[in-house]
Amino acid sequence: MTIDKSLKSRKGIARARNVLTRAEQITKLQDMDRWTEEASPFGLPKVRVYKVVVRKKKKKEKEGDEAATPAKKGKK
Repeated sequence: MTIDKSLKSRKGIARARNVLTRAEQITKLQDMDRWTEEASPFGLPKVRVYKVVVRKKKKKEKEGDEAATPAKKGKK
């Protein structure tokens, strides 16, 4: 099943997919040494999908930058 063009974002799917294609499943099974060339591509065993969490790095502030910026004035 495909996604309608109006629902697609430019960057692709932002969330983790929980369903792999048959080719992706076979690749994962080969990596785990659970796949042989004689095996049938139908009725594959389940393969766990790990969600990748990307965290943004915090910017470190220099001590000299804090002194150079003026203090914020309160609202009157």
